[in-house]
Amino acid sequence: MNSSLIGKIDKAKRYEQEPERIKFRSLQVTFDGENHDHEVSLDGQDWNCNCGFFTRNGTCSHVMAMQRLLAPMLSPDARYGPDPYVNANLQDGQAPDPLPEAAGAV
Repeated sequence: MNSSLIGKIDKAKRYEQEPERIKFRSLQVTFDGENHDHEVSLDGQDWNCNCGFFTRNGTCSHVMAMQRLLAPMLSPDARYGPDPYVNANLQDGQAPDPLPEAAGAV
């Protein structure tokens, strides 16, 4: 094997361990949802998904999954959504605390 190619392979392996070196500016994927496939995209800092939940709420499980998977490679604005509750629970790797109204509080 070409010695310069061996060096490039070694460098690629080092880069793999440093995902924060990579920053996405745009991305378009098909997400295999439980009921349907969904088109998820990132353009700059703006996420989009063609599911109904995203249309009504500005985020969805498909976008949040992508944010978690790609977190080290996203800018802070793209890493988190508009909802502080979601942001607080998205980053800790745990299930979200129940919302007050879901727990019976008024």
